[in-house]
Amino acid sequence: MSLSTAALATRRVLAAASHSSHEGGARTWKILTFVLALPGVGVCMANAYMKMHAHPHHQEEFVPYPHLRIRTKKFPWGDGNHSMFHNPHTNALPDGYESSHH
Repeated sequence: MSLSTAALATRRVLAAASHSSHEGGARTWKILTFVLALPGVGVCMANAYMKMHAHPHHQEEFVPYPHLRIRTKKFPWGDGNHSMFHNPHTNALPDGYESSHH
């Protein structure tokens, strides 16, 4: 199997690069973190904030479907009707939402 001269030269360069010292690797990742990662997180946070204010969440109309919110026994905490991570704005009880305002 014969390789072209360019392919051999590429193999030699890549092989030589793999045997070089790894000095500066931590510095490179530190620079990438501050230049790319942190601004990227900031842009994503700003995007989520702007979308939240552009399209506020409205509470859906409650429809008492018989197969949803079935309580065969009480939850072992609180009054027994609220789930562990209950949110009164988004989680309906069997008879409807707790509050009608934000």
